[in-house]
Formats: sequence, C-alpha cells, structure tokens
Amino acid sequence: MSLGKKIKLGKRLQQIESMVNEPYDHIWDCCCDHGLLGAALLSRQAAAHIHFVDIVPELMCELENKLKQFYPRIPESNSQWQLHCMDVATLPLTEFGGKHLVIIAGVGGDLMSELVKAIYQKNPLVDIDFLLCPVHHQFTLRQQLIQLDFSLKTETLMIENQRFYEILLVSTDNNLHAKIDPIGSLIWQSKTSEQAKIATDYLKKTLAHYHRMQLSRHADVQHIIDAYSNLRSPYGA
Repeated sequence: MSLGKKIKLGKRLQQIESMVNEPYDHIWDCCCDHGLLGAALLSRQAAAHIHFVDIVPELMCELENKLKQFYPRIPESNSQWQLHCMDVATLPLTEFGGKHLVIIAGVGGDLMSELVKAIYQKNPLVDIDFLLCPVHHQFTLRQQLIQLDFSLKTETLMIENQRFYEILLVSTDNNLHAKIDPIGSLIWQSKTSEQAKIATDYLKKTLAHYHRMQLSRHADVQHIIDAYSNLRSPYGA
C-alpha cells in the first residue's frame, strides 16, 4: 500500500491534486509539510519526477523515511522522488530539464507573491506552470501574477472547514492562455446552485473584509472594494 492511498487527502488537497492534468517532467510540492499532496501525485505517477520541498529539517527527515518505506527508489520505475530541504525561493529548476509544475499552498498571498517572483526571476527561461492556493491576500497575489505577465490556465473556488480558497493554475507562457483577472473570472461562474452559493458567500465575506480594513486601519483599499462591488453577484456559466 502506498502512502498516498494510506492517508486520505482533505478536500482542499484533493482539489489541488485533481487540477494536475497535464504532462510534466518535474512537479515541485513546495512547503510540502508531511508530503501528502506529493505522495498522491507520486502514487499516480503524475510526472516523471516529484520533488518535495520544505525548509524544516525535521519534517524532511520524517518524510524521507516514509517515502523510502512506501516508494523505494527502483531504477526501472516510471516515477522517482527527491527531497529538497531549502527555501522555496531558491528552487534549482535550471538544473532539471523539461516542463515544471510548481505547487505552493498553505501560505499567505503576500509571501506566495514573493516566492513566485523569486522563482521566476531565478529561472526566466524555464517552462513553468504554477498551481497556487493562498490562505489569504488573494488580491495581492493576483496583482503580482499580472505584473509578471503570467497567464491563466484555470482557476476554481472552494470551501473547506468554513474557509474559502481560490486555487489558480497559471503559466509563465503568456501567449496561449487567458489574462489573469485582479479579482478572478472563472471562480464566479457557477454551474450548480451549490457553486453559486459558495461564490455568493465568498463575495459577501470578501467585501466585508475590505470594508473593515478600510474603517479600522484607514487602508487605501477603495479600488479593491470597487472591483468586487462591480461584480455585484456571481453569474452562471
């Protein structure tokens, strides 16, 4: 039995895992914590090489022992794994050829913005997709992605344990895909009543958050409030 099958992914990680559908040579599970997402991708051989990245040595040591137990390195295997105990901003993508998917989840949009920018600037000629799920500061992240001239492949909105999550799959290739919207585009399109409710509730919560920020901190967020207010309400696909 594999580690990915032994431990059931939560709803959020399941959604992220389900959005990995293209052929990649290397997938980087960044801030991987206990490595559950990477293990799930490893189990279904989602890429030729799965990289687990975290800066905490104790976590990496524990994860390495588990991976050795459940996924012994077999030369003829179609899928291999590698651990990197390092700062995500310093990913050595240029040392590995082919197409890369960098997954970052579980951190705020402000830090995620810095990480994405650093990775891209360090590897400007590498073919990279980013699969991103910030825990907050989504507007900040989207602004950074727009500044970097990335393009949108797809995005989704979900809720887990009463917390909303935007998940974005973006590309450094800006010629083949859609532009990234500052407040999102696909996340507001609903095909079911359940999706419509999630989007409506998220819009209300987001507007309330920025109104509180404007009042309590006197922050200059009117342009953000206007952007979400102009959306008015989620719409059908």
